[in-house]
Amino acid sequence: MSFDHEAFWSARYRDAGDDFLFGTAPNSFLASQAERFGAGMSVLTVADGEGRNAVWLAEQGCRVTATEISPVALEKAARLARGRHVSVDWKAADILNWTWPQDIYDAVVGIFIQFATPEERPRQIGGMKQAVKPGGFLLLQGYTPKQLDYRTGGPSAVENLYTEGLLRALFADWEIVLLREHEDILDEGTAHRGRSALIDLVARKPTGR
Repeated sequence: MSFDHEAFWSARYRDAGDDFLFGTAPNSFLASQAERFGAGMSVLTVADGEGRNAVWLAEQGCRVTATEISPVALEKAARLARGRHVSVDWKAADILNWTWPQDIYDAVVGIFIQFATPEERPRQIGGMKQAVKPGGFLLLQGYTPKQLDYRTGGPSAVENLYTEGLLRALFADWEIVLLREHEDILDEGTAHRGRSALIDLVARKPTGR
């Protein structure tokens, strides 16, 4: 039996009540890349949860589309956007079984989306790469295997985690603008809190593709 991602995440978001599981502030890595985002840019945020990153991008003037599998999270995300007076195009979607658009977005953002197994990862990352316009960017932040020592968030399966070598291989046909493994103290709601082993990626799609 395949894992029911929608039921799992809806239960987690529902259990948080009126609170936001990962907080309402943008992910710090994404916020550190603010200069890459400007008014009128088209941006897709993948598995965006309760909307903290999509809403922040909309506040930068971007035209934002956000996918999320959980209807509970989408309801919270829409509420967050209304409260912050921005508009986001919310889409209920299972990105492992989604018809990805082709060459549509100036940037695609995936923050802590490591629910894909090694078998599912090429479909997930491949779809994200497909959606980026030639010359556009893809941004990822995830956990490295050392995160299993900290257990402050993320999956418990080591095969779901990222290494520098794995991401270099997945983006061998793109320009890697930034790729670094590092540690930091996260304070993102109740779900990501404490010392964490992180990896950041910014990659640019070649203009010839």
